[in-house]
Amino acid sequence: MKRWNGWGYTNVALPVKTAALAFLQKQIGPGRVVPDAALEDVICSVPESRLPDHPLVSTDPLERLLHSTGQSLTDWITMRSGRYDAIVDGVAYPTCVDDVKTLLRFGKQTHIHIIPYGGGTSVVGHLTPLTAEAPVLTVDMSRMRDLLSIDEHSHLATFQAGVLGPDIEAKLRAHGFMLGHFPQSFEFSTLGGWVAARSSGQQSRHYGRIDQLFAGGEVETPIGTLELPVFPASAAGPDLRQLVLGSEGRMGIITEATVQITPIPACEIFEGLFFPDFAAAIQSLRAIAQADVAVSMLRLSNPTETETNLISSGRRGMVLLEQYLALRRAGDEKCLLIYGLTGTKRACQQNRQQVLDIARQYGGVLPMNLLGRAWRKNRFRGAYLRNSLWDAGYAVDTLETATTWAQVQPMVNGIEQSLHEASASFDEKMHVFTHLSHIYRMGASVYTTYLFRPAATPEETYQRWKTMKTAASQVIVDHGGTISHQHGVGLDHRPYLCEEKSTPGLQALDAVFTTFDPDQMMNPGKLLALEEVHHGTE
Repeated sequence: MKRWNGWGYTNVALPVKTAALAFLQKQIGPGRVVPDAALEDVICSVPESRLPDHPLVSTDPLERLLHSTGQSLTDWITMRSGRYDAIVDGVAYPTCVDDVKTLLRFGKQTHIHIIPYGGGTSVVGHLTPLTAEAPVLTVDMSRMRDLLSIDEHSHLATFQAGVLGPDIEAKLRAHGFMLGHFPQSFEFSTLGGWVAARSSGQQSRHYGRIDQLFAGGEVETPIGTLELPVFPASAAGPDLRQLVLGSEGRMGIITEATVQITPIPACEIFEGLFFPDFAAAIQSLRAIAQADVAVSMLRLSNPTETETNLISSGRRGMVLLEQYLALRRAGDEKCLLIYGLTGTKRACQQNRQQVLDIARQYGGVLPMNLLGRAWRKNRFRGAYLRNSLWDAGYAVDTLETATTWAQVQPMVNGIEQSLHEASASFDEKMHVFTHLSHIYRMGASVYTTYLFRPAATPEETYQRWKTMKTAASQVIVDHGGTISHQHGVGLDHRPYLCEEKSTPGLQALDAVFTTFDPDQMMNPGKLLALEEVHHGTE
């Protein structure tokens, strides 16, 4: 069973280690534990549904409650406090394309809003119902999860869009293939959700981002079915797949997707090594990327994240490791790189040697498969720390961007400084750290995590979050970064989209969405809003 007010399954926990808790108390102060609302009390507060009866729609209060939030920090504040501004009026679970078509007709006839729902893992407000006069129906795609076809000659597979990450890999493995798309939300997110949010997996350097893997499919829109045929390449005008990728439910509901698949590799290696400082490590990563070394993953932690992760691991022998690294000139400013290699055994060894040869030019030392194996083991478990940290009195949020190599270090410094200054404005400390999670020839993604103590009331906690989020987002815009590398836009990033797309660009997107959804029925208010289309950001 999944938690109703947190991350993941109720029977899985990742406790905060004693050393990590002591470290946080030193950095921020004692945790401020805020009592959680009881599920029974919250259910009693769910208002009556405004939807007319329909055989495919459930108006059960618990189902509606569970589908009214995602996993953003604002969603957490809502769930933990039990104070919902709006709750969806009904939930539908289609089992086939005809059901989806029926629900869209129902929506058009009754003038309601429809929110497509994949795995519920959105962290930027994709799933939040807006407080409006129109009733809201959430369409949960979890019962449309079949493998429809596989073309082993062309390395293509077609799935229904509601299939979860682990089920994709299990179904493909039976045929000797894999997709290889591994976002941290892998266990709970869906193929349709990945496409709708332009997701990026942890090993996208080898397997590809979802926009590279998505070969075609079908979208049910309010004006009919949008078919996206599969071609190796085409010059027949603009690629309509690019309109669906990142559309965040505004065009319609993705019902099936064809993706490029890969034979299961013979070898996969994950290792860690250290650099003396962040600047040297960044230079090394840029050299590796621009030399086109065939790595499947490069994940570089800055000194603060490196220290935090080492303390949080609670491993024995840490003192000896620190002493050895200090002798190799990797002291207090040391940074940890986790890298992955995928392919044949021979290719993995050759590519590993290339990585190490370049890394050593910049002071890289002590390649350790122990660190790589530990990261791989916990790659999808880290999000469970949000539960135990909240219970200990600490809120956790993340933000991310991507920028060119020339801006990577200034971007990291600017984001972290803005968060510290924002927290100081309400006389609180916070703990901030960053890693580079995806590496490209021209630049890298920047992923920042910040922890702070909740306020006495959910309203004040929200205002503190908004102050911090706004400050960091403005730094991202000022430094020319994208407002989102992998999380999408939703509600949280919408105010900054005009800086990236321009007013004419937003008007073009609005025209596309209006073509497919003339009544503004599909997930309105997400991605872009009319006032931003016509007047830019406020």
